[in-house]
Amino acid sequence: MISHLDLDAFFAAVEELEDPSLRGKPLVVGGDPRSRGVVATANYAARHYGIRSAMSSAEALRRCPGVIFVPPHMSLYVEYSHAVWQAVREIIPVVEQVGIDEGYLDLASVDPDPRQARALAEAVQAAVRAATSLSCSLGVASCKVVAKVASDRRKPGGLTVVPPGREAAFLAPLDVRTLPGIGPRAEERLRAAGVDTVGALASLDGATLGALIGGKLGLMLRDRARGIDPRPLETSVERISIGHEETFERDVSDRETLYAELQRMAARVAARLAVRGDAARTVTTKVRYQDFSIRSRSVTLAAGIDTADEIAGHACALLDRALSDRPGALRLVGVSVSSLEPFRQLPLG
Repeated sequence: MISHLDLDAFFAAVEELEDPSLRGKPLVVGGDPRSRGVVATANYAARHYGIRSAMSSAEALRRCPGVIFVPPHMSLYVEYSHAVWQAVREIIPVVEQVGIDEGYLDLASVDPDPRQARALAEAVQAAVRAATSLSCSLGVASCKVVAKVASDRRKPGGLTVVPPGREAAFLAPLDVRTLPGIGPRAEERLRAAGVDTVGALASLDGATLGALIGGKLGLMLRDRARGIDPRPLETSVERISIGHEETFERDVSDRETLYAELQRMAARVAARLAVRGDAARTVTTKVRYQDFSIRSRSVTLAAGIDTADEIAGHACALLDRALSDRPGALRLVGVSVSSLEPFRQLPLG
């Protein structure tokens, strides 16, 4: 049994712990709405107004004029993240951490009896709350994809257990967009064909999948829709790169909006570097155009960098290079870092 753990509105929850006067008020962690800022995280009071991650801060302010904006404090979030995962590993030693605020836990490494899964997950939730006062939501299932979907069912602070053999039945009634791997373009094609639920996707034949999504990807998504996901936890594989990317609902050509997106992603990348204690010597910006063609531009530095500002500065310069070579509106932008090395603090004096 595998559990997916997701910290609830993590950045915003940390800000509320540090400043209790913010509790219960609509709160956005992100950029200034007057300078094309982007929402990194919204608390649940703000989500009530339809505010969500990756939305422009200006749109968030329009939806909720009283919303409070707080700039990200990444070093603070890293401290809380360290405390969370230390508490988790004291109960479940086999963990794949996939971000500063989420990861997979191998519950069977502690007790292979599926009947003990709920008790183990509840123990993890209690340990995280005791160590940090943060809440987390967990999903438990026989594979990663079902566990991840389940963790989002009862937020915040929820726990959903999908018993072995019930994976397909659990997924079937859910909206097709719920399934990890279904992006906006795939969703559009599936809905046009009348495929609105995960169950409907699970029932498609190979030829239809190939026509709608593509053969290899389609078969993989159909397996996941059936609750089949053989991926193991990656507990010892060294990641050679760290990155984030965003597919836009509408093509974007405004340069300042693209810069803001890259700055938001750079902050997430820097947080993950900090968790690892690494710096990176290579920065890459990836873009996808309206015709789905992809271009990437990279720079390799003499010394490693690890701050959001440094990563964002190089990422934006690389975006300029890509758009200089080929102008046009973009469907996607992303930033990643590689050539990782342990961060070494230079001695003073």
